This record gives sequence, C-alpha cells and structure tokens, in this order.
Amino acid sequence: MIEIERKYLVTSDAYKQEAHAQHFIAQGYLNSNPERTVRVRIKNQKGYLTIKGMSSATGASRFEWEHEIPLEEAKVLLTLCESGTIEKTRYEVTSGTHCIEIDEFHGENSGLILAEIELQDENETIQKPSWLGKEVTQEAKYYNAYLSAHPFRSW
Repeated sequence: MIEIERKYLVTSDAYKQEAHAQHFIAQGYLNSNPERTVRVRIKNQKGYLTIKGMSSATGASRFEWEHEIPLEEAKVLLTLCESGTIEKTRYEVTSGTHCIEIDEFHGENSGLILAEIELQDENETIQKPSWLGKEVTQEAKYYNAYLSAHPFRSW
C-alpha cells in the first residue's frame, strides 16, 4: 500500500504517438489535507475512492489505498467534494519495464502536462523518453490536490 512514483514535466506531445491507452478522468477531493487526502475519481465509467497519506521527505513515496466503488456513488460523492474538480486525459506509454502515465489537464489547469512513473524502489533506474523534462517529484504545487485549489492558470 505504499506508492512510489516520480513526477516530471512533459516537454512535447510526442508521447501521444507512443501511447497504448488513453482515458478521461474527473476527480475531486473530499479532503485535500496533505496528511490524508481523500479523492473520488471517475475513470472510464468506473468509480474509485482513494486515500493517500503524507509524502515522504523525498516526495516519492506515500501510503495509498484505493477501492473501486459503483459509478453512481462516485458521481454523488463528486458533488460533495471541495471546489476545484480536476479533469484530465491520461495517456499510458511503456518505457522499458515501466508504464509512464501522462496527464494532460483541462479546464483551469489547461496547459499543464505531467508524467508519473510508478516504481518498486525510490532509487530505481528508469529509461527517460526525450519528451520527459524536469523532475518535479518534490514540488507540492504539482500534486492534484494542490491543483484543485490553486489551478495552473492562476500561477
């Protein structure tokens, strides 16, 4: 239940040609406190409830619990969320043994494109495609919970 991931800015849309999957995601936060975020997500007509704990000092790992819930329940829970629903298209690209998830944000976060790579170990080596830019793992302003309250367009 410990999630280990690194986040990067994306420098071009070349990932779209490499993507093997694409999903639309809408999500909101019932609680955006960094010590325990509670997220409701709809992805591909499926609902999910996710609880995340505080990030480690490196920002790369934290507790994560996720459970699929009925779509109708997810829709109702989204109406109870804090303001600032996140909408994004997620692309999945395989790089070596890893799956890179690239989020192209919409609405108030339009213009922001982030990539996340889940790891087995914080020090794991990854193959970085040419379109993967600056690492922003430790920068809290790139967390979705932060973006919901402080949209990219307002920076």
